[in-house]
Amino acid sequence: MKSSEIIKYPLSNEKAIRLLEAENKLVFVVDRAANKSEIKRSIEEVFKVRVTKVNTYITPHGEKRAYVRLHDDSPAIDVMTQLGLM
Repeated sequence: MKSSEIIKYPLSNEKAIRLLEAENKLVFVVDRAANKSEIKRSIEEVFKVRVTKVNTYITPHGEKRAYVRLHDDSPAIDVMTQLGLM
């Protein structure tokens, strides 16, 4: 699976912004078939950042969300700015 197929879009709701500021985390909606290591590799390739940890959650609506914690030398705010969401 290609990186562009795994990552669908970033979330910028209130909770995602709070995680971004407080814990250096980004929230993405990803392909349901993708596993954590594929998500990590995709985020690192696309945004040129270091990922520390990936947690996933499947919503009641059936979409899969990835909570991606970035390494301290990779500010999450920079990625959101790059995406044009901040």
